[in-house]
Amino acid sequence: MPHERREGSVKQNREWQLLAAIENMYREILGNTLKGFYVHGSLAFGCFRWEISDVDFIAVTNRSLTLSEKTKIIRGLLSQESSGPPKGLEMSVVQQDVTNPVVYPTPYELHYSAAHRMEFLADMEGTCMRMQGTDRDLAAHFAVIRQVGIKVWGKPIKEMFGPVPRDAYEDSIRRDAQDALLEISQRPVYAILNLCRVLAFERQGLVLSKKGGGEWGMKHLPPEYGEVVRAAYEYYIGSGGGDLQKDQLRRIADYMKKELERNVGKGLDKMEVPE
Repeated sequence: MPHERREGSVKQNREWQLLAAIENMYREILGNTLKGFYVHGSLAFGCFRWEISDVDFIAVTNRSLTLSEKTKIIRGLLSQESSGPPKGLEMSVVQQDVTNPVVYPTPYELHYSAAHRMEFLADMEGTCMRMQGTDRDLAAHFAVIRQVGIKVWGKPIKEMFGPVPRDAYEDSIRRDAQDALLEISQRPVYAILNLCRVLAFERQGLVLSKKGGGEWGMKHLPPEYGEVVRAAYEYYIGSGGGDLQKDQLRRIADYMKKELERNVGKGLDKMEVPE
């Protein structure tokens, strides 16, 4: 079930102190335009690690944003990043008319992540104007919010976010899997755990974190691949591991690609998120 946090009850550790400051900034900039502020990702799943995780959240508004509002938000986020984890912040602003019922591909008003930091610094107004469109990742984020998300402020989660259509969720996470297969040599831990959680959905309809994906992979994959997953998982949770060879990555990538193709659609009738 999603967590409902009353205003002012945010945990007093550094990631939640950071989120409280960011939420206050959004409310100051947007006023009554802001209708909700919700956490997803590793913080919501309870597997956040300051050293390797980012802080993921979605802000919901009742109208489109002005250019002035966008630049104020981005400047505010940039000013907060020095207080954040090394991986940074990732957020999207969406309008409430695309969250319930869910529109897919999902339109967004503004997006920010560390990957776009230099673009914003080089051309703030131009990047703010360009950073608007549709994002297929949002369907997966909405599904996670409905399952384990944390409301920092605003409407209850089940009122703000409607059920995610099953085919939209599958399309969203399979695109993640395609990215993971392409990036497995550069980001092996991220790729392996992400592929496991996508395969867990395809086989069993499960919606998991990367940590949960690793736990599922160690249990369900053949031993020769389970050991590779274990190395990625142990690195992710901070207990060693992470020493993966190129031939191991190539073999598990080939295996996961075949399994994903073989299991496509099988988990849809068992998906746990949409009621």
